[in-house]
Amino acid sequence: MKNYYFDNNATSAVAPEVTEVMLPFFTKYWGNPSSIHEFGGQVGKYVRNARAQVADLINADPSEIVFTSCGTESDNAAIRGAVEAANCNVNLITSCVEHLAVLSLCRYLSAKEKISLAEIAVDGKGNLNLDEFKRELAKGPAVVSLMWANNETGVFFPIQKIAEMVKEAGSIMHTDAVQAIGKIEVDVQKTPVDLLALSGHKLHAPKGIGAMYVRKGTKLNSLLIGGHQEKNRRGGTENVPYIVGLGKACELAKAGIEDERTRVAALRDRLEAGILASCPDTTVNGDVNNRLPNTTNISFKYIEGESILYNLSDLGIAASSGSACTSGSLETSHVIRAMGIPFTSAHGSIRFSLSRYNESEDVEHVIANMPAIVERLREMSPFVD
Repeated sequence: MKNYYFDNNATSAVAPEVTEVMLPFFTKYWGNPSSIHEFGGQVGKYVRNARAQVADLINADPSEIVFTSCGTESDNAAIRGAVEAANCNVNLITSCVEHLAVLSLCRYLSAKEKISLAEIAVDGKGNLNLDEFKRELAKGPAVVSLMWANNETGVFFPIQKIAEMVKEAGSIMHTDAVQAIGKIEVDVQKTPVDLLALSGHKLHAPKGIGAMYVRKGTKLNSLLIGGHQEKNRRGGTENVPYIVGLGKACELAKAGIEDERTRVAALRDRLEAGILASCPDTTVNGDVNNRLPNTTNISFKYIEGESILYNLSDLGIAASSGSACTSGSLETSHVIRAMGIPFTSAHGSIRFSLSRYNESEDVEHVIANMPAIVERLREMSPFVD
């Protein structure tokens, strides 16, 4: 059976070009780049090249890129490092719809360090309450962590405006840009964030590699204490094959931004319109004019999202009912709850997230099969009269 993959916000296929450039570092160039001898030392130039490729994607200086194991580590390293560097004399400001890599960490730090935490609300479309944010920012120095784009709805926060407000207030700005990187232009020269997280497996690199952007001059304590690697900002031997793979994935992502903005967005729109037209009592969650080009989150009234996913899976279709990090929970997504989506719709929320590997055939397969699935499940639903 052919796979029809619409869960790219959870993880994406490794690009063949990425696999190709990684392979020699498992077989031929397997030395430690920190070694003095030439066999290991020659590997260092490939790490430097990858650092430049990652930096180029977000218009940073290569010296501002720190390689990590994933987006979660990048978020933790940035937020914890900034709080510790400030000796806890700061407030924490985040939103109620952040990925748990940020939200759970902020709650943990608030309880452990006895520091104030504000979780800014969103409206029914997932847009941030900027008035509430301004009030919290005015209370004093803060470490602010707000996502560039939501992983479940694709909705953007106005990071440019937020970062400028944070800088004017003399506070520290971190953004979880894991979902935004590779799908839209992200330019840290235009947008004055201090810290930024990205993850390789969201942009067609392997799982197990990520990066953190640290603006020059930003005070940050290290999360991993050890050797001198990453200019003393993250101890541990460099994961060279995966670093090289991430570099290549970033190069490909930069070349593919226009395709994401046009072709992928058009496929998403066709999928969304086809489902809404053929399945009654369906609505799109989130601001349709302010979101990632690859993401749609659709609620199917009166039925359970998990049941929809099982039926889709039987047809080779992969989608999601929310973040992959919470897929083992039967509770409604905290993002959907925060938006105030009614109970009868919230439990039937499905996220479809596309990539450059999706084609029209994939979209039409979903549109053709969705009505029968919805009709069958509603016939069994206790919520339908």
